[in-house]
Amino acid sequence: MSRVKRGVLVKKRHKKILKQVKGYRGSRKHRIKLAKEAIDKAGVYAYRDRRAKKREFRRLWTIKINAALSKYNLKYSRFINELKKAEISLNRKMLADLAENNPEEFEKIVKKIKNKTHH
Repeated sequence: MSRVKRGVLVKKRHKKILKQVKGYRGSRKHRIKLAKEAIDKAGVYAYRDRRAKKREFRRLWTIKINAALSKYNLKYSRFINELKKAEISLNRKMLADLAENNPEEFEKIVKKIKNKTHH
């Protein structure tokens, strides 16, 4: 059986790995074994944080809505509950955006909620 030299393929594979770790620091961007480990770890973090991002944004929206509601002497949990009762189906992302960029529209919603609770 004839001998097969795989230098070209190995070089290609190594170049692919090193291209992925561009911008990393120290040995992780030069040494193949460490570079592979760095890529694996980066993938794990990326996967985890794609899910964490959703949680973080929901928390942020909650904080923004609550901050906007403090002006009207209303609590976040009470406000969300009243929204559901009034069958106003705006998600937290939209509410937070309204509170931040369109305070007058947000105020209309709050007034509508306050009117329903006082009657």
